[in-house]
Amino acid sequence: MPLSAVTSSITATRPRASLAVAMLGFFVVALDALILNVALPAIRNDFGGGLAGLQWVVTGYTLMFSALQLFSGTLSDRVGARRAYGIGMVLFTVASAACAFSPNLAALVAGRILQGIGAALITPASLALIQEAYRDAVQRGRAIVYWGLGGSVAAGAGPVLGGVLTEIDWRLIFFVNLPVGAAALMVLARVARSPRRPMPFDWAGQVTAVLALASLTYGIIEGASAGYGGPEILATFALAAASLTAFMVAQAKGRAPMIPLDIFSSRSVSTTLGVAVATMAAFYGVVFLQSLYFQQQRGATALETGLLFLPMTALVALLNPLVARLMARFGQVAMIVAGQLVMALGLAGLCLLPDDSPVLLVAFVMVPVGVGGSFTVPPIIALVMDHVPTEHAGTASGVVNTARQVGGSLGVAIFGAVLTAQGFMEGLRASLGWTALILVILVFASLRLRHDQRKAS
Repeated sequence: MPLSAVTSSITATRPRASLAVAMLGFFVVALDALILNVALPAIRNDFGGGLAGLQWVVTGYTLMFSALQLFSGTLSDRVGARRAYGIGMVLFTVASAACAFSPNLAALVAGRILQGIGAALITPASLALIQEAYRDAVQRGRAIVYWGLGGSVAAGAGPVLGGVLTEIDWRLIFFVNLPVGAAALMVLARVARSPRRPMPFDWAGQVTAVLALASLTYGIIEGASAGYGGPEILATFALAAASLTAFMVAQAKGRAPMIPLDIFSSRSVSTTLGVAVATMAAFYGVVFLQSLYFQQQRGATALETGLLFLPMTALVALLNPLVARLMARFGQVAMIVAGQLVMALGLAGLCLLPDDSPVLLVAFVMVPVGVGGSFTVPPIIALVMDHVPTEHAGTASGVVNTARQVGGSLGVAIFGAVLTAQGFMEGLRASLGWTALILVILVFASLRLRHDQRKAS
């Protein structure tokens, strides 16, 4: 069937066009968070550099994605979701081409940062397009499920597709985004213009948020090799602390803060956001570490590494629809606790496996890490949304997504820093073991949420 016929059938009605655009956007955004990890050894072979350079290839994307989430939501309201999505997709596609043709590691990291900015613009705009297209709550709920399916497919296919393409040339990973981006922009032309709302920007909050996250990540990554007591690293951490303080002042005193601080007055919200940071740090950290482990320590190819990730990522995608049913039956807190325990069990198992364990066994033990993490996402979002005023619902959703992406960035930064400081296998075990312990500690904090719910009722 010709592409024009496919496009015509997809975009026969505005709601379907909006849903198709939203799914394509979330697909490429989620895909690029995972597809590149299996290619990291190949990138190092071509460009050289140490572990810190590979960390920046990953965190350059997730850092900007997380830091600009709330700003992008405001931009989407101000210029219209359709235009914000178009700007984001054009930037993401151009940045992907820049990554594919990058001549050195610095250029690749710069391209990944631009990709992260584009992804931050796409995500809130894609959800806004669904909200505009589906006025009926039931239909809108179904559309959001399909939107989430795009991310689940990307999570399942990312490592395998990355492995296949890396066997040919790792640069092909970025070429995948070009036809998807072109298709999304073609379909976007069939979507009606979005309304614009006069939303003020919190420039002080946004600048200080980016400075705080970037300087903290820089200090963690570069301090592992330069030494955390060095003047440059200490100055970087001081900048992070000063930027965070300025951000908090801007949110408390500003006329249009990105994050009203009264959102955090609820212990349920603050605890749940802490769980979101920890679980995403664990998930992204494991994907980063195990991609290097399979290839550097066990001699697997990029394709074999991608296939070894398949049990974990495929089960995450398959079990996602089950999570909503389990949450309805057992409650939000029970699901968050169970997810953390399952995830901690997987991390502890990976930590305790002997060095010569069969790689298939290692892949099997990774499964609880992915499944446990995926079990926490819907109840975390639902619990936070239940504990904030209705007028802050959109902001609260952005805060949850920001917390999760910040956790992913910090997970890669911290896990990589431990590897640099202690050596590969020792650092791997230390990272996994301490993260498992942190999750168990957070389980006790999470159990307090059930007590709070009973008191409230």
